[in-house]
Amino acid sequence: MSKKPWLKAYPQGVPEEIDADRYSSLADLLERAFAEHRDRPAFTNRGTTLTFADVDRLSRAFAAYLQAVPGLTRGDRVAVMMPNLLQTPITVFGTLRAGMTVVNVNPLYTVRELEHQLADSGAKVIVVLENYAHTVMKALPHSNIERVIVTKVGDVYSFLERVVTNFVVKHVKRMVPSYSIPDAVEFRDVLSEGEWHTYTRPEIGPQDIAFLQYTGGTTGVAKGAVLTHRNMVANTLQAAAWAKPFFERSLGVVITPLPLYHIYSLTANLFCFVELGGHDVLITDPRDIKGFVKELKKRPFAYMTGVNTLYNALLHAPGFDEIDFSALQACLGGGMAVQRDVAERWLEATGVPIAQGYGLTEASPIVSANPLDAKEFDGSVGVPVPSTEVAILGDDGRWIQDGSVGEICVRGPQVMAGYWNRPEETAAVLTEDGWLKTGDLGRMDERGFLYIEDRKKDVIVVSGFKVYPNEVEDVVVSHPGVLEAAAIGVPHPQSGEAVKVFVVKKDPSLTEADIIAHCRKGLTGYKVPHYIEFIDELPKSNVGKVLRRELKKAASG
Repeated sequence: MSKKPWLKAYPQGVPEEIDADRYSSLADLLERAFAEHRDRPAFTNRGTTLTFADVDRLSRAFAAYLQAVPGLTRGDRVAVMMPNLLQTPITVFGTLRAGMTVVNVNPLYTVRELEHQLADSGAKVIVVLENYAHTVMKALPHSNIERVIVTKVGDVYSFLERVVTNFVVKHVKRMVPSYSIPDAVEFRDVLSEGEWHTYTRPEIGPQDIAFLQYTGGTTGVAKGAVLTHRNMVANTLQAAAWAKPFFERSLGVVITPLPLYHIYSLTANLFCFVELGGHDVLITDPRDIKGFVKELKKRPFAYMTGVNTLYNALLHAPGFDEIDFSALQACLGGGMAVQRDVAERWLEATGVPIAQGYGLTEASPIVSANPLDAKEFDGSVGVPVPSTEVAILGDDGRWIQDGSVGEICVRGPQVMAGYWNRPEETAAVLTEDGWLKTGDLGRMDERGFLYIEDRKKDVIVVSGFKVYPNEVEDVVVSHPGVLEAAAIGVPHPQSGEAVKVFVVKKDPSLTEADIIAHCRKGLTGYKVPHYIEFIDELPKSNVGKVLRRELKKAASG
C-alpha cells in the first residue's frame, strides 16, 4: 500500500494539501469573508435574513461590548447556550473577534451537566436563550460566571416580528419557564451598547484557543477539547476545499438542521460556508419534522448536512415527496453511522447520495469524507481530507496494512492541542509525533477508503468473536417492518456476551421471530440477535445520535 493511496480518489479541483497558515486566526478568516461577500445573504432563520455586512456589524458590536466589560480580558471563556438562531453566529463570531474563547453549551443540559462545564471551563460570561435561563439560574452559584446575557428568540427580527414571536413563545406556547437572574443583561441592549464602544482588533495567534469543545460525556465526565485558531482554520479550509468544486451559490442555499454548538455543524456548516460565501438557513428545531419539511419546501437548496436518524425521519415525514430537490448537489452524513437502507432510500427519493464522512471533536472534527462526485452509497466514510494522514493501529501497537480492523489514528493540522487541564488524558490519546488515537475501530482498503466498524467500547464479544453493533443494526433496519434499531451487548452465561437489539416498529404486526429469521439470512450465527426488545422510541442525543449507554442502563436495570 502506498503512503497516501486515497489521493487518487480526490475529485478534480480538490488539492492534496491546504495552507493551514493562510489565516492567522478565525477572526482573520471572518473579516476576509465579511469584506469579500459583504452584500450577499449569510444567514436566514424564521424568515429573517442577515447579509455578511449585517453579521460583520452585529458581531463587531458584540465583540466591542465584551471588551468593555470590567474584568474581562483576552483569552477569557464565554459560554454560548443557544439553539440555531441568528444570535448564534453573532455571538460566536463576536467572542472570537474579541480575542476570547467560545465554550459551546448544549441548551438541553441538566443543572448538574451545566455546573460541570461552567466550573471546568472557568467561563466568566454566558449567553443563553431565555427558554433555558432557569437552568443557568440554578447553576450560577457553583460557577465563575460574572455576567449573564439573556436573549429572546426574536431579538434579531424586525420590530413587528420580534414582538409577535416573543409573545407567542412566552405566553402562547409557554416555552419559557420562570427564572430570576437580577443582574442579567438583555442581548439587544448588549448590541446597542456595543455600537457605542470602540472595537479594538486584538492580536490573535494561531495557537490561541478558539473553542473549548466538550466531549466524552457519553463515557464519563465531559472533557474540554482545546481547539486552537489554527486547528479550526485548518479544518474549515479542508471542508471548503472538499466542497468548493461542487459549490455554486446560484443553485440554492445550505440547510443547517444540526445545532451549531455541535462540532460537526460548527465546522461543516458555519465556518465552511462563511469561507465559501454561502447562504445558511438555520433550522432551530429539526425534531419538529412537520415544521422542518415546511421550511424545506420554501426554496430550492443545494446542500444539507444531517445524521442518519434525521434523514430517516424525513423519509417517513408527510409532505417529503413534495420537496423540490432539483437544485440539490450534496447531502453530508456524519455524527453516527449512516445505515445502508436509509442511504439507498434517500438516493432513490432525491437522486443524490448521502456522502458519509467521519470525524471527532478532537479533530475539529473532520477526518475523512466521501468524494462529492460519488454516485452511490458504498458504506465507507470516504478518504482522508487534504493535509490529513490516517493509519490503522493493531492491538500489538503496529501499523496494519492488510485491510484488517484496528484502531483509527489521525494526524493533521486539525488535531486538537489536548484536553483542557487534563494532561494525563491528553497523553493517553496524543502521541509525541502528533498522532491522535481515536478509540474508533476501522479498516482501510487498498484505495484508501476508510470503513468504521465501531467504538472500541461498543464492540460485543460473543464466545471470543467480535460483533460490531453497526453491522447488526444495518441488517435489522433493512427489514421493511423496522423503523429504527440499536444493538448492544448484554451478559450471557455461556458466550460471555450476547447481542440484544432494541427495535422501533414500522409494522405493528412485526414479531421477534420475524427479525431473527431476517437476521439469519444476513449474519453469521454468533452475530444474530439473541434478544429482541420492542420500544416506542430510541433514546437520542440532541443531534439525533442513538445513546447506546442509555440502552445498556435499561438492559442492566
